[in-house]
Amino acid sequence: MAEHSFGLLGEFATPEALLVAARKAREVGYRKLDAFTPFPVEGLAKVLRLPTPRISIVGLAGGLAGAAIALLMQLYVNYDYPLDVGGRPLYALSAFAVVVFELTILVSALAMIIAMLWQNGLPRLNHPIFSARHIARASKDRFFLCVLAEDAAFDSEKTAAFLQSAGALSVELVS
Repeated sequence: MAEHSFGLLGEFATPEALLVAARKAREVGYRKLDAFTPFPVEGLAKVLRLPTPRISIVGLAGGLAGAAIALLMQLYVNYDYPLDVGGRPLYALSAFAVVVFELTILVSALAMIIAMLWQNGLPRLNHPIFSARHIARASKDRFFLCVLAEDAAFDSEKTAAFLQSAGALSVELVS
């Protein structure tokens, strides 16, 4: 049964109860855990050992690439089609500042949006957790801990008993 299921979902009433249950799950030996909450719970990411996002590095790289593209584009245009406007030099970098700034912001923002979508695995239109009975309350007032079936310590009966003993209001097998 475990090979066809996604995992076991435990429902908790408070973020504190969820955090305690997640810590107990780590202590017992569960490693493949996920949580669904209506707001960020402080300390939960550390307990679940979620990877730190690298979006800021992507934003920096995108900003530098945008600035380089804008500067090279304007330098090439001035080289290929030189115009003497008001006696300014052919390569007046101060005249390029607005376009460089705008493309820096644009490419940085687009790179961060794409990286965020990719890192979050989006767009994902269907997920096994969506079939859980009470999962809609995860965006309102309930907190859910999911022990994934791919965990080496997963056994549907033992894991369900563990979640009940950890204080879950309800436990559901998610297929």
